[in-house]
Amino acid sequence: MKSRSESLIRLKKFQVDEKRRQVAQIEMMIADFERMASELDQQIEIEHTKTGISDVAHFAYSTFAKAALTRRDNLLNSANDMKSKLEAAQDALAEALEDLKKVELLDQREHQREAAEQLKVEQAEYDEIGRLRFSQR
Repeated sequence: MKSRSESLIRLKKFQVDEKRRQVAQIEMMIADFERMASELDQQIEIEHTKTGISDVAHFAYSTFAKAALTRRDNLLNSANDMKSKLEAAQDALAEALEDLKKVELLDQREHQREAAEQLKVEQAEYDEIGRLRFSQR
């Protein structure tokens, strides 16, 4: 019984660790997307300053700035998509943590039951020793 509960606890801990890694990976991706979008914003501002045209509808608007705007928007959309995935991953992590807690509590209760049984056996042995000593008098 012990090896099965210990195996189950190890499995649940592995699942929790895996969910944590997924959450961390998604958070890093979001941060990277937002950082790259911010860098593109800076490049777009530099291009606006250099050309003197910041109106996207203007016929002479920079091709580079248009491409950078499109790429920035795509990155921000990707970051927003990843945020919904992050919420799902965080929910899965919370669920895995809850499962781990349940298994650990069950294991703890089982150990307490075993300890109580062991104490009963020991007490019965002591009672028998005491009864034998008392009857010998």
